[in-house]
Amino acid sequence: MHIHRPTTQALKALAVASVLACSGAASAADAPYAPVTDARLKAAASDSGWLMYRRDYTSRGYAPFKTIDTGNVANLKPAWDWKSEFDMGHEAPPIVNGDYLFITTPKNHLIAFQASTGKKLWEYAHDLSNVGLKTICCDVVNRGVALYEDKVYVATLDNHVVALNAQTGDVAWNEQLNAPDVGYAMTLAPLVVKGKVIVGVSGGEYGARGFIEALDAKTGKQVWKLHTIPLPGEPGGDTWPKGAAETGGGAAWLTGSYDADTDTLFWGVGNPGPWLATLRPGDNLYTDSVIAVNPADGKIKWHYQYTPNDTWDYDGTNETVLTDITYKGKKYKAIVSASRNGWFYAIDRTNGKLIYAEKFATATSVSGFKDGKPVTDPAMRPTVDKEVFTCPSFLGGKNWWPISVSPDTRMAYVPTLHTCMTMKGAAVSYKAGLPFLGETFLVKRDPAFPNHWGAVQAIDLNTGKQVWNFPSELPWNGGMLTTAGGLLFSGSADGYLYAFDAKTGKVLWKSPQMASGVLGVPSTWTVNGKQYVGVYAGWGGGVPIWGGEMAKDPKVRNIPLGGHLYVFSL
Repeated sequence: MHIHRPTTQALKALAVASVLACSGAASAADAPYAPVTDARLKAAASDSGWLMYRRDYTSRGYAPFKTIDTGNVANLKPAWDWKSEFDMGHEAPPIVNGDYLFITTPKNHLIAFQASTGKKLWEYAHDLSNVGLKTICCDVVNRGVALYEDKVYVATLDNHVVALNAQTGDVAWNEQLNAPDVGYAMTLAPLVVKGKVIVGVSGGEYGARGFIEALDAKTGKQVWKLHTIPLPGEPGGDTWPKGAAETGGGAAWLTGSYDADTDTLFWGVGNPGPWLATLRPGDNLYTDSVIAVNPADGKIKWHYQYTPNDTWDYDGTNETVLTDITYKGKKYKAIVSASRNGWFYAIDRTNGKLIYAEKFATATSVSGFKDGKPVTDPAMRPTVDKEVFTCPSFLGGKNWWPISVSPDTRMAYVPTLHTCMTMKGAAVSYKAGLPFLGETFLVKRDPAFPNHWGAVQAIDLNTGKQVWNFPSELPWNGGMLTTAGGLLFSGSADGYLYAFDAKTGKVLWKSPQMASGVLGVPSTWTVNGKQYVGVYAGWGGGVPIWGGEMAKDPKVRNIPLGGHLYVFSL
């Protein structure tokens, strides 16, 4: 079916909402801006707004709001909307403090709105005029901001972190972490922990040696810098052949999580470089891993590696969600993550030991586990003389789009991809700013799912087993949001925001069709007791560029472009 723009009726409703938003409602700028203190960040789970990328330090993407629930969600209507000027991937969630809403666009624009009405308050456009942007993998996106005290923080494609006054948009400081156009970029939302703004870099496809860096929130000065790829003589350095670590990848391009009880930062680390593993024998730490870090000094406490000696670009950057589980009668403080390699992991967050791993997608490269460590199938490893067909594709059983975990249902909700790939080794040499892959590849259909590129599925946290499944003819690339109202929200590639019954998977509401497909991460907030749900439509990201047969599918190829923020309420 051809994908259409919103209906005339829906567009009229949105247009009216937009006019009302700008028609003299009391400006958020007139109201005092409540400082986002350490205490508020620690208690963000119960805040009326949405104070950080995944709402709180656990990264659950769950809000305790019940105003919109399973009984009335069918009455959800457009409240206000805003159109971006960019026709590329829009991925950021609305970040909300009181009646102030902050959202980023591609190419590092940051806009502040009144959260209840959509009245635009100010806009910051980062100067990228002298940046080539050719060494940025998978679209010139941004995943949002961090808030702290009276400032809002954004990380940029040319490796700056910028602090702005949250009420006015005036720049407080602007620090450059690395030169642009040599393989490094930043697309993540920063995380603030105890007065430190923590960011990680992209660039694993360019041989950039990954790092996580903490800056002083007041001044922007470096507090510590942790390289994710150890050099010879450092812990883990012996898992790399001589000379390989300097171009070893390990980008840390998604926002981490934080456990205040143990004062531990958890961060995912991406794929090694080059992709072809025969060029770098060994486990290649700390690629494809979650690392537990002391936020005071950046020292690693422990690690767990999802895919040793990765040759499939399976990464390990996916979310690290903190949740307590009971597995086979024993209680654990856990981290759960739906890995690109097709396995859903539960890891003991106190020591890094595997609790369980269960397949949530077809997975043939990582074939099983021995003594808590993943085992990979040698037959699924490409060489320059051998092409393989393996699953999932390098896009993963799930890519970066975050899961949500509901403490009410005890389930995790996973935006799932059903893809496989052919892959073969190729000659490669490193040159700064050029792709450093050493493999050719083509995304193909998963034979087990001949009619579906994707799905939304619910997984029992205590077993790792699927509870319900909502299949999708198109890929499902939207982030997940759960609420105490018994709801799961997520956007589809054909431009709808869905509300599911979180227990059963029944669709309870579907928005009017939006202007583009959804890659964005939804969030929800309340102002004066009224609950809102916001999400970006704006197709782009990695699928149109790298998606192979999936990207060529006419239904995927015809998804319209164009960024648009939609906000809904009762």
